[in-house]
Amino acid sequence: MAEIAVVTGASSGIGAATARHLIRAGFDVVIGARRLERLEDLKSQLEAEFPERVVTALPLDVSDTASVQAFADAIGAVDVLVNNAGGALGVDRIETADEADWSRMYDINVLSILRMTQALLPKLRASPAASVVTIGSVASTEAYETGGGYNAAKFGARAVTRVLRLELKGEPIRVIEIDPGMVETEFSLVRLGGDAEAADKIYEGVDNLTADDVADAVTWTVTRPPHVNIDQVQIMPRDQVAARNVHRRNV
Repeated sequence: MAEIAVVTGASSGIGAATARHLIRAGFDVVIGARRLERLEDLKSQLEAEFPERVVTALPLDVSDTASVQAFADAIGAVDVLVNNAGGALGVDRIETADEADWSRMYDINVLSILRMTQALLPKLRASPAASVVTIGSVASTEAYETGGGYNAAKFGARAVTRVLRLELKGEPIRVIEIDPGMVETEFSLVRLGGDAEAADKIYEGVDNLTADDVADAVTWTVTRPPHVNIDQVQIMPRDQVAARNVHRRNV
C-alpha cells in the first residue's frame, strides 16, 4: 500500500509541484486549498498522468480551524504532511505597515502549522515513519527592509517547526524545514496586490528557482531512510546570494 502525503496550498506553485513530485515518487496524495476549481483541475491532471495513484482533493482554508478539522476528518491515514500554505502581503516599512496584513501573514504562515499539526498528529503518530515538512523561506533566517511582517511570520514558522522537532524527540516522526529563496511563482503577484508589472520586475534578469526545484527538495527529504532527518535545507538560485543580494543580467 502506498504511503499518503498531504499537501496544503496545493492549487498552484510549490504546492501543486510538490503533489506531482510526491506522486512520481510513489505516494498517494491528498491535496487541499481554497481555490477549488484549480484544485480539481490539478486532480484531473494528476489522475491522467498517474492513473495508478490515488488523488484526493478537498477544500481547505488553513486560517479556519473548522475547515482544517473538517479536512482532517475526511481523510484516513497520513504519512507525510507538507505545510506549504502561506505567503506575503505588502512591502511597507514598519512605520507604515498595515496591521491587518501582518495579522493575516501570521495566521497563514504560523497558526496554519499549529492547526494542521494538531489536527493530523494522531494520524501521523499511527504511521510507522512519518514526516512533517514546513515550506519556509530565506526570510526565516535573514531580515530585510520592507519585509518586517513576512520576516516575523517566517521567523515564527521556523520557531514552531524547531519546537515541534524537539517535542517529538523519540517518536518516529521527522520534522523538516525547506527554506527557498526566489521562486518564480504567483508569490510576488499576491504580495504586490496583483500588480503584474511590478511582480515581473522582481524576477527579471535572474535565473530563478522554479516550483519544481523546491518540490524536488521536499521529495528528497521525505524519501530518505526513516532514521535520517534533514532538519533544514536552504535552497537558493545561484544568482541570489542573500535575501536582497541578487545578480541580474541585462536589466
